[in-house]
Amino acid sequence: MPRPFTIAQARENERFLEILRQTGNARFAAREIGRRISTLQHRRATHAGFAQDWEGAAAAANAAFHLAGGRRGPEGTVTGNCPPKQKMGTVTRGNCPLRTRGGEAVVVRSQNGKLQLRFAHPDKLTKAAEQAFLAALSATANIRLSAAAAGASPAAFYRRRRRDPAFAREFRLALKMGWDRLECAMLAAGMPESHADDAWRQNDPPPIPPLTADQALQLLWLHEKSVQQGWDMPHRRKRRGEPWETYTERLRAMWAVQQNRTAEDDAVRRAAQYEETGDWRYAEEAPPVPLPPLHLVTGWSKASGRPPHHEGVPLFGGWRIRDMKRKLVGGLRGQST
Repeated sequence: MPRPFTIAQARENERFLEILRQTGNARFAAREIGRRISTLQHRRATHAGFAQDWEGAAAAANAAFHLAGGRRGPEGTVTGNCPPKQKMGTVTRGNCPLRTRGGEAVVVRSQNGKLQLRFAHPDKLTKAAEQAFLAALSATANIRLSAAAAGASPAAFYRRRRRDPAFAREFRLALKMGWDRLECAMLAAGMPESHADDAWRQNDPPPIPPLTADQALQLLWLHEKSVQQGWDMPHRRKRRGEPWETYTERLRAMWAVQQNRTAEDDAVRRAAQYEETGDWRYAEEAPPVPLPPLHLVTGWSKASGRPPHHEGVPLFGGWRIRDMKRKLVGGLRGQST
């Protein structure tokens, strides 16, 4: 598991993604935050959540440029059906265009079901456009945004999905991948060490408005129940006519929520501890018990007070394979007799 980002790195990533979402240029965004593009690419290669945000921001920028009035839209990023030097790079109209110029040889299916080699009409989507659409779909799980990133309408790709079984399969797999990656990114952003929502804690607290003593005591009384989470809260009492089974189940659910909140608070404290000291354990927390080396695990005994059997021979899990086979063969013989 990669080491989580520090607070400074998380802020840099947020700024980088914001500029990338506006410009669609990763090198420009890295230059704006004062980092090399290789540094951001290393973070992308080691953190799946950051990679998902990167590709989603790039796809959103491509879609925004196209929806703003571009006829063909910005050129996307393609991973296949291009010359080797163009893979994982920026697509150019001269080497790997998203639209046909007219006269290219393409394989189509006629109305009678037969395949024919025909000349393509101008301004039709190419395989590169399909790959750009699928790449954006695997990063966003948004069909309309992915179609705009490829410079086309969603209806064009829906039509290709109905006509081409191979494209329909890749369509489904890209949509599934986009869903999984978004779910993983959301779960990663919910972890305390992601620093995704704790920017407010790094700022100075705003000043408290002037309050009288009565107003301050009233505010404390109103918020005491939601902050302290005491067991004397009214919603924890047994309601009139409520069965004991329902009451215990309700208490069990509230107890589970309280345990989850306690675990979240502890995770937040440990993340702050790691940010300050570089160690997940607290100062008063004892280190884990070291395990003995395997060569020291020698003798074993079936009962206390008896000398160990096979002294000097290591034993793992209380059994040796030959003893287990011997007992199994003996049990089978007893059943056969």
